[in-house]
Amino acid sequence: MRLQRTLKREVAFNGIGLHTGKHATVSLKPAPRDSGIIFTRVDKIMQIRSHIGAVSDTAYATTLGNGIVKIRTVEHILSALAGLGIDNAIIEINGPEIPILDGSSTELVSIILKAGIAKQAKKRPYLRITKPLCMTDGHSEVTVFPYDGTKITYRIEFNHHLLGEQSLSVDLNEETFITEIAPARTFGFLKDVEYMTANGLARGGSLNNAIILSDKGVMNPSGLRFKDEFVRHKILDLIGDFSLIGFPIYGHIFANRAGHSTNLKFMKKLLSCSDCWEIATEAEQRHQMLYQ
Repeated sequence: MRLQRTLKREVAFNGIGLHTGKHATVSLKPAPRDSGIIFTRVDKIMQIRSHIGAVSDTAYATTLGNGIVKIRTVEHILSALAGLGIDNAIIEINGPEIPILDGSSTELVSIILKAGIAKQAKKRPYLRITKPLCMTDGHSEVTVFPYDGTKITYRIEFNHHLLGEQSLSVDLNEETFITEIAPARTFGFLKDVEYMTANGLARGGSLNNAIILSDKGVMNPSGLRFKDEFVRHKILDLIGDFSLIGFPIYGHIFANRAGHSTNLKFMKKLLSCSDCWEIATEAEQRHQMLYQ
């Protein structure tokens, strides 16, 4: 069991939001042990703790908020923090959406590593899966199995001649996250982007921050970073979403055609099925998890 971690120093970045198209500056700051990840809308003077009870919307992205004050598209920065094992941090933002940057978590990883990672003098508990749990949600499915470590298997299927079906299994650690998952960019289909734009979404989207697929293929001049970049990005999103549980998960997560909404539903089901997991501490004692 490792020690908790935070940032060594403050670091900042800025950019536009994928859906709102609005510019924002984000500051990442160290936080005391047991703080978790805390978002602060400095322009609204409001704090939002990162946990599943704070999710207000899962349409096209994961949004935290209370219905009035929101922070959109948090999954990429949460994925980067979780992938690097950052447990405690304050994320200050002066706008409604985390900047999309290049559509992946690679720049976010570089920003976090630039700040540095500090170990804190307390062990980090984790949620250990003790027996399988499965949930179906329409055509989607998420299952967890006991596993010595953290493993994610993801399968996607789209009716597109280039994309079709892709699947990937990853034993997750800092190295595999940085090299295999973080560089994978968000993606969309041209026909869906046109629909989203007409409905006030994807205002900040471009070929610089998303892979766009037309009927002819990938529209981005630079092409793909991985042949299976699409399923890798789905894993990236899942890592960010599942971090909202508040503890690292020791288990094998299998997701089939899932998305933000299904991820949230499964996390709520998992926490309600307390016979399927335990919180492992130094004494390896079982506790009931509390969340707001």
